[in-house]
Amino acid sequence: MMCYIRKSMKIVMFTDAYWPRVNGVTVSVDSFSHALVRAGHQVMIVCSSYPETSDTEYISGTGERENSAGEPSVIRVPSMPSPITKEDRLALAHKWFWVSKQIEAFDPDILHVNTEFVIAEFGFQYARLHYLPVIYTFHTMWEDYIRNYIPLLPDFFLRFITRRVLKNIMRRADRIIVPSSHTLALIKEYKVRKETYLLPTGVDPVLFRREKAETDEFRARMEKQYPIIKGKRILLFAGRIGKEKNISFLLEILPAIIEKHPEVILLIAGNGPDLYDLKKESEKLEINGFCLFTGYLARRDLALTYTMSDIFVFPSLTETQGMVTIEAMLSGTPVVAIGEMGTLEVMGGDNGGFMVKNDPGEFIARICELLEDDELYRRKVEEARIHAQTWTIDVMAKELEKIYRSSLDAWPGKRAG
Repeated sequence: MMCYIRKSMKIVMFTDAYWPRVNGVTVSVDSFSHALVRAGHQVMIVCSSYPETSDTEYISGTGERENSAGEPSVIRVPSMPSPITKEDRLALAHKWFWVSKQIEAFDPDILHVNTEFVIAEFGFQYARLHYLPVIYTFHTMWEDYIRNYIPLLPDFFLRFITRRVLKNIMRRADRIIVPSSHTLALIKEYKVRKETYLLPTGVDPVLFRREKAETDEFRARMEKQYPIIKGKRILLFAGRIGKEKNISFLLEILPAIIEKHPEVILLIAGNGPDLYDLKKESEKLEINGFCLFTGYLARRDLALTYTMSDIFVFPSLTETQGMVTIEAMLSGTPVVAIGEMGTLEVMGGDNGGFMVKNDPGEFIARICELLEDDELYRRKVEEARIHAQTWTIDVMAKELEKIYRSSLDAWPGKRAG
């Protein structure tokens, strides 16, 4: 059997979520696509358009302009608002022919589906018509999340429908990627007999290593914009502001931390459907003077926010990957996080901080230890930087290349190039 010998590959990634939508899928697609381009491959991203974007270009999360040299090309499919969440978009299905013509011109070797919605169908349909292998990454634990979006339907019914949809997608894929051992266990539970690979998303180390002068300048700018943080030690949460992130946990423990350390402020960076409710909750708890909600931050500003913060606090119980903990560690910021699901996997214990149980007392105690013990804090900063190196995007992208090549080598319709 003839081997697939083309050194560089042409890859099309399909995703409904991409910049300016901020979530784990966006970051994964963006990070892998740029790492693959750096490795010499050509990447096209097919994604939904957003009101803030045009169909031809958009400033990506890295701060670079799409379609410029060294960037993946991006095809934005006209879309409509999602009926479930106002943050998300659904691509218009009748744009299939328009999309397929652009993919044909690109002439891909392999397709990579990172979604379960309309754009996933574009990927599977193109694979079927053009006889190409298709990889599917199971990013989101929809069984855990779906009730947050459709709360009025019974939980058992939502789980039943979710499983049916996911199983259908997995059976149509040639190979499956999962970002954590928890999702790998779920694949086994679904009894989907497809070759499955465990591959977390890596983090770009260049983006999350900032110079002290740049950080100092950024902090001065932030203090001017938000005088409340001046002279404060910052506990940072970064991520989507939704129920699944368990942010109320942080608001509830903040009074106990302030009692011991009145110099502390909780900075919550991100946007999402629960932002208004959490602001109201902070007022009800009378901690709004010690709590700052910045809203959405661009990736570069977020990287600088990690660097200027003292401790990254992460209470999520349903995180598929928990890569924000690695972003914080690359920035030299120790982490206190609840050890569940993806967070448990990427931290692997008290590496670069403390991984604790879902217990307010333990969470508070670990934060206070880091605030009070300078030697412990210094040790955890160094530990964080070392541990984060094993989770960089270029390391993970090499593994993704191997998955692509092994899929192409096993594909009966492969070509020499």
